[in-house]
Amino acid sequence: MLSRIFIQNFALIDRLEIDLKNGLQVITGETGAGKSIILGALRLIMGERADVKSFAKSDAKSIVETEFQITENFKVFFEENDLDYEAQSIIRREILPNGKSRAFINDVPVTLDILKELSSKLIDIHSQFETSNLFTEQFQFGILDGLAKNKTLLADYQSQYFGYQNTKREIEQLKSALAENNKESDYKNFLLAELEEAQLENIDFEELQNQLNTQENAEQISEQLSQSLSKLNQEDFGILSSLFDVKNKMQKLSELSSEYEEISQRLEASYLELKDINAEIESKADNLEINPVLLQQLLTSINKINALFLKHQVDSIEGLLKIKEELSSSQSSLETIEIQIEEKENQLKLIEAQLASLSKKLSENRIKFSGNLENKAKEIFAQLGLEKAILKIDLSDSATYNLHGKNNIQILFQANSGFPLKPIQGAVSGGERSRVMLAIKKIMAENNALPTLILDEIDTGVSGRIAEEMGKLMKEMSQDLQLIVITHLAQVAAKGNQNYKVVKFDENGITKTTIVELSEDDKLNEIAQLISGSKITEAAISQAKELIG
Repeated sequence: MLSRIFIQNFALIDRLEIDLKNGLQVITGETGAGKSIILGALRLIMGERADVKSFAKSDAKSIVETEFQITENFKVFFEENDLDYEAQSIIRREILPNGKSRAFINDVPVTLDILKELSSKLIDIHSQFETSNLFTEQFQFGILDGLAKNKTLLADYQSQYFGYQNTKREIEQLKSALAENNKESDYKNFLLAELEEAQLENIDFEELQNQLNTQENAEQISEQLSQSLSKLNQEDFGILSSLFDVKNKMQKLSELSSEYEEISQRLEASYLELKDINAEIESKADNLEINPVLLQQLLTSINKINALFLKHQVDSIEGLLKIKEELSSSQSSLETIEIQIEEKENQLKLIEAQLASLSKKLSENRIKFSGNLENKAKEIFAQLGLEKAILKIDLSDSATYNLHGKNNIQILFQANSGFPLKPIQGAVSGGERSRVMLAIKKIMAENNALPTLILDEIDTGVSGRIAEEMGKLMKEMSQDLQLIVITHLAQVAAKGNQNYKVVKFDENGITKTTIVELSEDDKLNEIAQLISGSKITEAAISQAKELIG
């Protein structure tokens, strides 16, 4: 239930605060007084966009705050969205002068999507021109399913349906991936075979390059080694012979004086190191082989690897091995995808069996209760002066599963005898729309857990007995939900449990709008004024008393 509205700096409203109660809450006021402004502010709570140009003070923020009494049924929503549940919950929307907005639920900042989701469960605003909902399949199913008490059954079905749609989508994606992989399979197999043939795991590319460099420069290397050995081993003037002579002299000096002992030791070490180097050079020279066949083999291997580097756009053996692993994995993934498709298709069959069972129950319930809906509508139509009007539910089987089961629905309507039934969107006239919609809302109020319902001048265009019947109907509806009605009809206003009036006034040369709760005497005078106009007559007072009862 909507228990409080607070509005600040919105259009002609400087500051407005009003407490509401349960039952039928009636709002009246002269044309242009600002009733639509209050509705516009409430629509901000519904998540609609705001126009900062409409702010009374362009340099101040606009605030719309509502307080709702809510049941513990909403605890799940609050927990899922990490919000603090309160039996008296406050929803607030702030629009800043720069046009940016902020939304809060119990002082916790929330996104507009969360705001819309909660507010749509709490409040339903229906204006006189908003009958397009009646023409949608979703709304029509909602009417029938409410009467058939299909809420839990439909929730179970839709849970399975969303799983069904997701599984179908996953199968399509897997099949698409499989087809794409199959297209590239032959080429990938060729690339994989080429990499496997190269035996990359056994290749040290750096060593191959060293061997190639050695073979390509073998003659020059042999010459340099030979010359080096000659310098080291020349009989009289070779480096080894000269160093040996110096080493011996220093050894004798060290025997004469310890001052030369260190130098002698260092020369001994250098001589041994040089002998070792000489032996290694001799080994290199002895093992050096000039082999044209080996040179060609090395060139072939390195050219092949360089070609693989270029083809796969890598610069190392490790890079090629990684690509080989990916290609191998890709080929094995084809089998994995085929297995996944089979598993998903089996899963889809199980879900489809559930859908078949649940949709059958939904359809049976709808068929069973469609007659009740038609009879109930006919009864209310007659009450509203549409004695000849007939509403018919055309329920047919759908070729595929949809959000509502395996049914299609169409509400047919005829206003007068002797005319064929037609889809309601083309059969209901402008003068009938508000009454038809009120009848539908009445049926829904009896069978659905509707939120606070606001009817904005839905009674426009009716008068006399029909207006009286509309008032009675709204009074009945208010027993099942909080009903807020904006009206110009005395017959409707008289039925209010509480009455409010929107008034416009000037303050310091500025026009402002506010809303006031009417006392019993104020209510009587307001209804009399609706009857007689600006001048309240005794007859109007008497008639107002009669309407109030």
